Amino acid sequence: MTFDKLMIGGRWRPATEGQTIPVFAPSTGQQISSIPRGGEADVGAAVKAAREAFEGAWGAMPAFERGRLLSRFAARILDHAEELALLEASDTGKPMTLARNDIKACARYFEFYGGAADKIHGETIPYLSGYQVIVMREARGVTGHIIPWNYPAQMFGRTLAPALAAGNATVLKPAEEACLSSFRLVDIAMDVGFPEGAINLVSGLGSEAGAALTAHPGLDLISFTGSPAVGTLVQQAAAMNHVPCVLELGGKSPQIVFDDADVESASKAITAGIIQNAGQTCSAGSRVLIHQKVYDQVLAALADRFSRVVAGPHELDLDCGPVISAKQQGRVENYLREGERDGVTVAAQGQLHPRTQDGGYFVTPTLFSNVASTHLLAQEEIFGPVLVALPFSDEADAIRIANDTPYGLMAGIWTRDGGRQLRLAKAVRAGQIYVNGFGAGGGIELPFGGFKRSGHGREKGFEALREFTVAKTVILNHG
Repeated sequence: MTFDKLMIGGRWRPATEGQTIPVFAPSTGQQISSIPRGGEADVGAAVKAAREAFEGAWGAMPAFERGRLLSRFAARILDHAEELALLEASDTGKPMTLARNDIKACARYFEFYGGAADKIHGETIPYLSGYQVIVMREARGVTGHIIPWNYPAQMFGRTLAPALAAGNATVLKPAEEACLSSFRLVDIAMDVGFPEGAINLVSGLGSEAGAALTAHPGLDLISFTGSPAVGTLVQQAAAMNHVPCVLELGGKSPQIVFDDADVESASKAITAGIIQNAGQTCSAGSRVLIHQKVYDQVLAALADRFSRVVAGPHELDLDCGPVISAKQQGRVENYLREGERDGVTVAAQGQLHPRTQDGGYFVTPTLFSNVASTHLLAQEEIFGPVLVALPFSDEADAIRIANDTPYGLMAGIWTRDGGRQLRLAKAVRAGQIYVNGFGAGGGIELPFGGFKRSGHGREKGFEALREFTVAKTVILNHG
């Protein structure tokens, strides 16, 4: 298919102004497509179509029918898995293995929420004699979804599947840097039989289409994943219309390695946790805190693994692909230069495949050691394949360093001590805590979200269904 039209009210149509945005392949730097540059008028039309769907055929559809539709969509995604993975890999630059896993995760979201659609139950509350109180959970109405470029297909499923399962009609604004899979997924959804207006897609610039969506008074909730700075703008715009937000805004997640940890398992998972998707993952374990007794041992194990990491074009299916754009490449390289300027030790670096000389936005995977916890490398989200190692002395010191950033999204704790596992899990301020592991293959069933500048609200699992519904209390006086 081509990607030159928006999906509004069940029909593909060009952007009102007729303008487009070029799409570049991160592996080569060459243009591979273009997408419509939607604007305020297109967003308005999409919200109107979604409202009509919510008040019409989509809103009237029984929950079990919605569930069947989502389940059929999941099956069709898997039918087109290789096509979608190729599209995702060329658009984002990620290795094919990772792209294939992302498509499977996208399908799993619709499978999971398809099964959950008719299980969004209410409750009754004991009250005064002669009264019956019922608490119902209802769809919010029209929900806006602004998704990022790092995991377009996964994020499509993560945000739309629970919203649709709950009965909301949706307007999706994907990232302009990478969103081709979103167009194809919407095309498949239309073939599956979603009613007109249940799913609308308006691509465009964040400052235009994104701003118009967040400021639209016709929304009932906004879901946004991106940077804290843009998240603030989203909240401010939504607040003008008293529209609630679910925000996931990144992280600086710590991996905490104690002196009784399995160093082999830890070093393998920690390396994978920062190399995956070239480090362009909100939940990336970008800081490793190592007990001073085993600091040299763990650092040596990590350095050995880092030195064997190879970055290259997506079609070679190596350990690491490029970053998304020349702008992001420059941003990450600025951090590397800051570390060099400040005399931070480079403990190891990965390798760039010879094919990277042909073009593309590649960054050398880098491990820094003995980084001060106050240094910007340990404080700021780099969003690249860069890991910083910091020593700690005891549990209290580890907790202090782990919590000493503006973020709180995920954490990994590596220790065989059961008491310590629980103490750290309770003390570290993060929305997900992994013990002797990191990441869970998408974790569709696992509530996900952050503390502090990592955002608020929860995605995934049944918690997402609570975000996309609202409680209505009915008090019956039956005498």
